[in-house]
Amino acid sequence: MVHLGARAALTRKPSFDAAALPQAEEVAKEPLLLGGRGLIRGARAKREDGMSRRSMDSSEEAKRPTDDRHDGRDDGDERLEGPPPAVYDRPIPDARVDPDAAKVLRRLTRYGHTAYLVGGGVRDLLLGRSPKDFDVATSALPQEVRRLFRNCRVIGRRFRLAHILFADGKIIETATFRRDPAQRIESLPGILAEGIPLVPGPPPVRLVPITDGAAAEEDLLIRNDNVFGAPYEDAVRRDFTINGLFYDLERGQVIDYVGGMPDLLGGVLRAVGDPAVRLREDPVRILRAIKFSARLDMGIDPDLYDAIVRHKADLGRAAKPRLLEEILRFMRGGAGHRSYYLCWDTGVLAELLPELAAFLDDDAPDAGLTWSRLAIIDRMHAQGELPSDAVTLSALLLGPIEEAIEGVRDPSRAFEDFMFELTQRLTLPRRLKDRMRALIASQRRLRSGKLGTLPRRDYFPEALALFMIDRQARGEIVPEWAHQESKVETPPTRRRRRRRRPRG
Repeated sequence: MVHLGARAALTRKPSFDAAALPQAEEVAKEPLLLGGRGLIRGARAKREDGMSRRSMDSSEEAKRPTDDRHDGRDDGDERLEGPPPAVYDRPIPDARVDPDAAKVLRRLTRYGHTAYLVGGGVRDLLLGRSPKDFDVATSALPQEVRRLFRNCRVIGRRFRLAHILFADGKIIETATFRRDPAQRIESLPGILAEGIPLVPGPPPVRLVPITDGAAAEEDLLIRNDNVFGAPYEDAVRRDFTINGLFYDLERGQVIDYVGGMPDLLGGVLRAVGDPAVRLREDPVRILRAIKFSARLDMGIDPDLYDAIVRHKADLGRAAKPRLLEEILRFMRGGAGHRSYYLCWDTGVLAELLPELAAFLDDDAPDAGLTWSRLAIIDRMHAQGELPSDAVTLSALLLGPIEEAIEGVRDPSRAFEDFMFELTQRLTLPRRLKDRMRALIASQRRLRSGKLGTLPRRDYFPEALALFMIDRQARGEIVPEWAHQESKVETPPTRRRRRRRRPRG
């Protein structure tokens, strides 16, 4: 059974039509514990002589294109070194795959490297959604990728990867397969997805990482992630099973080492391995779990839900800019209402935005308007009219901020007092905070209809958007003048040229 908590409704399966295909079986196999670093000896020897130990001066033979292609799967296929995964015959139409991502994959393959589409792009394609990004994982080292693509730059310290640049600012993120040296990998009986045909091969297994030294007092926060590995090692270090799927473009096959396909079909969000360990390694995964559950309409696995509740305080150890980014992504993704409800239900909101959590917990007179504003923003997203971050964050916090500044002699000072700790907690940029202050301060004039010089301000369109969201949340009719003003384009402000002082 999966649940979202005491107050949240059980989510349903995502739309994924496989009912017409024959059912597959559960594979029974004795559990297998792989060696000290999660490697099979034969695969390890091959890896040390091959891709993971290649120097910058790779031989010309390694760079020579290869033309071997296989339609099926066999035991000697190097791309599937290590334990046998479940390989599903599930072609994705070429028209749905970004052509530049396909170009990257084909060039890497042509020069002898293993390369797959990975992560959220594969997940979204299988769910019939349009991926925001197409990410690639490959056996090629970052500098090898750079030599193959002139339009490539290598970035990152904690996680070195290649950005391949295309027109209109498009970036295809290309990462080398990685592994966690502290992990051992347990091989369990494979549970297959129903209704998706399997490619013939050895009985597949499901891999589960086991982290050494995972006692409660151990610090598991990931600070360096540049140890390269094999595809199966890369799959088990990912956060959730639905994000651990690889797509082989050449063969039209989905490769599943972690049981992600049955979870995707069943609408279950499950961690790869022990959810408590996964969340302690990177506490931002708490927010990612909430985001995926809300956005993809998935139920949270009970063990993962309990780990979220138990380790929510670890969010204080995460990088503050990442916390702010995930908070904003809740509303950018069109599932702000459900995301923040889950945050409130699990107690996560009290860690991130205790000011808002207290306002909702106290059942303030306008607390219900917060949920209504979020629902309206979700509706705007569905219509392709998502407002700016300043508007969405102001709509989220409008209730507690107005409660804090109501009746005070200096509303600007009261706003600063309210935002002080929040700004420290999330590293809120000053320009975003100042814009929020202007939007919220203008609401009184907008409600009175006495605009004065307000329409000439550069922030007026955003202030008007916030006013219209709030008006609809209250069930009130938006005045006709607001509709008219929203259609008027504000002329850009002209910057005064500085006069140069004459020399001498």
